Amino acid sequence: MSFQAVCKVSDLAADVPFAVDVDDDLTVAVVLHGEKVYAIEDQCSHGNVPLSEGEVEDGNIECYLHGSVFDLATGRPLNLPATEPVRVFPCRIEGDDVLIDVDATTTDY
Repeated sequence: MSFQAVCKVSDLAADVPFAVDVDDDLTVAVVLHGEKVYAIEDQCSHGNVPLSEGEVEDGNIECYLHGSVFDLATGRPLNLPATEPVRVFPCRIEGDDVLIDVDATTTDY
């Protein structure tokens, strides 16, 4: 695994997605939910809509445009119109740094 720092814990507010450009091809929504930090691909699988503009509730994030809800831990869509999962990334905290491993993506559910 190759973890890389993407933001600071101090950048995060509880249940408010924080968009981070990891590279030219990937933006990730980092979410502090409860005691855990999640990193999920910042693009709804139903359309080109940033999930970071959606609401977080009960371990899920909602696409603001069409209402699809995704599980923060698995990326699994929980309702239509989305039918495909989005990628999630292993995430950990070291000091004030939030690190993710973009090489170890998963859409397992």
